[in-house]
Amino acid sequence: MTARADVPKNAPPNVWSMADAARAIAVGDLTSEALVAACLTRIGERDGEVGAWTWVDPERALAEARRRDAETPRSPLHGVPFGVKDIIDTADMPTEYGTPIYEGTRPVWDAACVALLREAGCVALGKTVTTEFATRHPGKTRNPLDLTRTPGGSSSGSAAAVADFMAPVAYGTQTTGSVIRPGAYCGVVAVKPTFGMINRSGVKPLSDALDTVGYYTRTVEDAALFLEIAAGYPATDLGGVADMKPRVAICRTTAWDRARPETVELFDGLERRLGAAGAKARALELPRDFDDIAEAQAVLNDYESLKALTYERVNFPGMLSEELTAKIDRSFGRSYDGYRWALGVAERCKALLPGLVGEDETILAPAAMGVAEVGQGYTGDPIFSQVWNALHVPSVCVPAGTGPADMPLGVQIIARRGEDGRAFVHAEWVRRVLVG
Repeated sequence: MTARADVPKNAPPNVWSMADAARAIAVGDLTSEALVAACLTRIGERDGEVGAWTWVDPERALAEARRRDAETPRSPLHGVPFGVKDIIDTADMPTEYGTPIYEGTRPVWDAACVALLREAGCVALGKTVTTEFATRHPGKTRNPLDLTRTPGGSSSGSAAAVADFMAPVAYGTQTTGSVIRPGAYCGVVAVKPTFGMINRSGVKPLSDALDTVGYYTRTVEDAALFLEIAAGYPATDLGGVADMKPRVAICRTTAWDRARPETVELFDGLERRLGAAGAKARALELPRDFDDIAEAQAVLNDYESLKALTYERVNFPGMLSEELTAKIDRSFGRSYDGYRWALGVAERCKALLPGLVGEDETILAPAAMGVAEVGQGYTGDPIFSQVWNALHVPSVCVPAGTGPADMPLGVQIIARRGEDGRAFVHAEWVRRVLVG
């Protein structure tokens, strides 16, 4: 079970791919107003159950869409609506960071990533639910594929909104696994670009060493097109994917003992399946130098987030969740020497990784331990993203079949830093092999 991308053109436009909708707007076969209205209709039908959005003003969104329809197109995504994770500032909507501390707060600016899309003619649809300060305490969002399960976190609302056809694209952020894991749980394409690729000015910080702006779409084509507009990244040509014979290194990472049976079963057959489809697939075991990278990532996260949340923890300790309070208490035990150790581990592993991967090769790794957990109180373990996020490499999560209860499994395709285009191309090839 995944969010379908191969939909008929007679379906409502909120179900179309982002690229198809943008092309229709460009040639006059669709208006931005009609696309936004279809998204708003879907939100009205479903969000009472899914809870993906924390703030939507239909009249404001429709008015913005009508202004786009009256303009000369500014970019290939002119008129396309997008969701904004609620730790990203917006000038005309509240930004509450997933906490009652900032209830009703309205910044007087847009974050750079929002301003860039508006400059390109896109329409800010609304704010999507985040966990508290993008940490572990969940919001109201449920997995749209099974309302009894978590959508993952911290970018829970964004992943759910895209999966449930409420928006064609939505921003998320990742410090540990907050983009990739919800993408896997909700069966959509999730992109954690190269560190720093999308400007994060105006995004509530946790860790300067780790925070990355990412996003969700329903197709890899959409994901590649979006990065062109959001970051000025060169266009990615997916036209030759069908004839590719890619080189793929299958890496179970250093936390393989925590993989659930459905992930173990998937990976046990991956080398054979990819090889039979024409790939040159091999197993990649990370050397012992990488044994400490997950712990190093945790140290960096704790040490830097303690400082980033100083105002809140000093002035509003009673308004923080038990989960965040426990994280803060743990973080006080992180020393500067430990922080320097963690930075050193990360830098050594960054330097080693290019030598482990061929110039035309990508890494395929688990995106999560397994399918989404039942319940809303826990957003899942991010362990399978910790390594890669600490290394600042681009990662693209794509659906890879299903596990228990017909819930989606995902895999992430990782490339060298700056080679986001290669990650897109290989991710699309892998997706076609694994799910068609």
